[in-house]
Amino acid sequence: MSEQEFNIGDKVTAIYKTGKYIGEINDIRPTSYLVKVLAVVKHPMQGDLHNPKQTEVSMFHQRRALAFREKTNVPKNMVRVFEEEIPEYKESLREAVENMARTLSEVQTEWNNKSLQLLEELAADYFK
Repeated sequence: MSEQEFNIGDKVTAIYKTGKYIGEINDIRPTSYLVKVLAVVKHPMQGDLHNPKQTEVSMFHQRRALAFREKTNVPKNMVRVFEEEIPEYKESLREAVENMARTLSEVQTEWNNKSLQLLEELAADYFK
């Protein structure tokens, strides 16, 4: 699949680690775009990215979603055009957290339970 070329100011979706965001291109780098986060589509997974779905790891990481207007470098092949209306950040974050919690609650595994616990802690902080 060929990479799509974007310009500064274009609205895009961007996958960063295991999260997916809606944002705006702020800079163009040789292998990445600097994307300013405007909304959350998918909350990042919890745990160790190098050992997904495993709990017996040296550190089971709590992973926050990128913040509103936070800028991050995203590899060019992980960026796609976004043409819809951009949702409000806090509401998009709430929906992403609820979707992930619902998915984690569907099957009782040690990894799901641990991830759900960390996600609930994050939600308490996000929406206080």
